[in-house]
Amino acid sequence: MAYQTTNPFTGEVLRTFPDATDAEVSQAIEHAHAAFLAWRETAFTERARVMRNAAGLLRQDVDAFAAILTTEMGKLLSEAKAEVELSAQIFDYYAANAEKLLADEILPVAHPAEGEARVTHEPLGVLLCIEPWNFPYYQIARIIAPQLSAGNTMLLKHASNVPQSAEAFETLMKAAGLPEGAFKNLFATRSQIEFILNDPRVQGVALTGSEAAGSIVAAQAGKALKKSTLELGGADAFVVLADADLQKTVDWAVFGRHWNGGQVCVSSKRMIIVDEIYDAFLDLYRQGVAALVAGDPFDPQTTLAPLSSQGAANEVKEKIAEAVKLGAKAEAVGPAAPDRGAFVQPTILTEVGDDNPARHWEFFGPVSMLFRAKDEADAIRIANDSPFGLGGSVFTSDPAHGAEVAKKISTGMVFVNHPTMVKADLPFGGVRRSGYGRELIGLGIKEFVNHKLIDVVDIDAPF
Repeated sequence: MAYQTTNPFTGEVLRTFPDATDAEVSQAIEHAHAAFLAWRETAFTERARVMRNAAGLLRQDVDAFAAILTTEMGKLLSEAKAEVELSAQIFDYYAANAEKLLADEILPVAHPAEGEARVTHEPLGVLLCIEPWNFPYYQIARIIAPQLSAGNTMLLKHASNVPQSAEAFETLMKAAGLPEGAFKNLFATRSQIEFILNDPRVQGVALTGSEAAGSIVAAQAGKALKKSTLELGGADAFVVLADADLQKTVDWAVFGRHWNGGQVCVSSKRMIIVDEIYDAFLDLYRQGVAALVAGDPFDPQTTLAPLSSQGAANEVKEKIAEAVKLGAKAEAVGPAAPDRGAFVQPTILTEVGDDNPARHWEFFGPVSMLFRAKDEADAIRIANDSPFGLGGSVFTSDPAHGAEVAKKISTGMVFVNHPTMVKADLPFGGVRRSGYGRELIGLGIKEFVNHKLIDVVDIDAPF
């Protein structure tokens, strides 16, 4: 898997890490299962203490944690600090809410003979999480905070280009007081992933990543009869209606597409503007994108980060070229991107016809696709013309009408007058090729628990 830290701004390989041995993987599963047998019996108050400790340590050492993110995947330092805080908020959320989210549910029964029925929510056991590089801490926190709070234990297989981030989180959880073995990072190989899923002590897998990886892992989990959740790609629609506040909407569009270097599943990748304001929107959007400053992600003046690797940058450039071959028009915007670093020139794609396959692609970088819609109905049609179904947004001066339009957009999340946001107390997930399952809030913590019916019935009750 070539686990190594390569600074995407300098191109320098800073550290390399050996793959896990089969013996290390087997030992990690054994220790995780042993930890589970005790952790599942641990009181919610103790689990909450560990979560609060993790949140406190993240905030205490925010500069050090953030520097790792910026070094490994090129995230702007300000965005790295925001990710550390978001991760802390997720730990705090489950420290405060896990016990009530998993409280027994008393069921109303149709007849007294059915007895006193309740549903309990019990942890399953050892879980595997496979996480991507674009939010190295948040992606981990999003799965381990709820699942550890539920009483499960976790094995982590992180992206190969963020090994120090993975190690930092393992160290964090140990320092927070989590029992040995309850959360273990593994520099696992692809074959070892299947080995882990086939172990009877492992009860499920949560993956955030590409469609290709999700398809393989879901098939392996299904073959082993293990539960899986998938958080995959997205090509979020950013729908602009005729009555939208144009300047504010453009400002959100520039941000929504270019934060984290455009490497966000829920960034505003497809901008769909009704005809009567399309030209004005394009002019303002072009100006906003041109004002972005590409450079060193540690420099506070930088507003556009490099991509996570030179390979990622090359892939985006190749997709732009292919889209143009298929009929799209590409416009490079703003000053030339720096020669140093894994940068992609901000690009606007227009005239992406209904017959152009590129309209269904996910560009994971600073590439915006703009679509001219005839009217509101056509905008909704274009928004739903996607194999993905993760997030999206609707901009209008009439929020109530915006909510009605949002209901017609087929995705897991839709925001009115804001790009798709990520918060500790909002659910996350999509439909179709964006995956299945949900993370965060009560939906997330209940993905990997046994919803067990316990019914106490009078022995003399009729059948």
